[in-house]
Amino acid sequence: MSSNPYAAPKAAVADAATPSQGNFVPGGRGVAAGRGWDWIVGGWELFKKQPGMWIGLVVVGLVIFIVVGIIPLVGSLALAVLGPVFGGGVVLGCRALDEGGELEIGHLFAGFKDKLGTLAAVGAINLVAQIVIMLVVMLISGVGMFALFAGSGGEPGAGAAAGAMIGMLLAVLIALALMLPVAMAVWFAPALVVLNDRGAVEAMKESFAGCLKNIVPFLLYGIVLMVAGVIAMIPIFLGLLVLLPVAAGSLYAAYRDVYYSS
Repeated sequence: MSSNPYAAPKAAVADAATPSQGNFVPGGRGVAAGRGWDWIVGGWELFKKQPGMWIGLVVVGLVIFIVVGIIPLVGSLALAVLGPVFGGGVVLGCRALDEGGELEIGHLFAGFKDKLGTLAAVGAINLVAQIVIMLVVMLISGVGMFALFAGSGGEPGAGAAAGAMIGMLLAVLIALALMLPVAMAVWFAPALVVLNDRGAVEAMKESFAGCLKNIVPFLLYGIVLMVAGVIAMIPIFLGLLVLLPVAAGSLYAAYRDVYYSS
């Protein structure tokens, strides 16, 4: 053992955290099923602190996404890569509110000031994964259509048509099965990057692990948000001005619940 009192510690040290934050749990922890509802309540509590600012932030974000999205090809690719960058900024805004600070429009762009490369890398990995999944689906669907026409001389019968439909249904199911783990890997990644200084791949691994440990709470959480989404779209989509901020706050609440122990 070194006698130098100023020497740096050689033992592994957990991520720094203030007493109000609790102790960070790498890879997350499993929580009770009912916590899925508590995450949404947590998002609502964050929304109530500054509802006007939240709505303004949503409007600005939607305008940006619409303007960039109408750019042919490049726009959709840019949004896919920059999505986690905007998400990381919103997470920082949620933390500010959670710690007694204020949410600002500038939080939407905070991810561009810090961790831009890492957040964009998360978006790029997600984009590549989605493209690969799309290619797999197209390949399976294409093979099914080829078999349909090749086996019937260009005039498919009822049996061949049914086979092609089954093949396309299989392709859709495979796509959903592949998209789910990708979504799990991305879900908490922006928060882990901006709040815990994780690299892109490490953040996605820990995000996947945290989601995997909480399948049941996420099932309840997803059902409630799905129902709320249907209701929010009834008054000409105006309900989304409330639902989107609540959903953003609930993601932060879920992150705090899964990755921190009191």
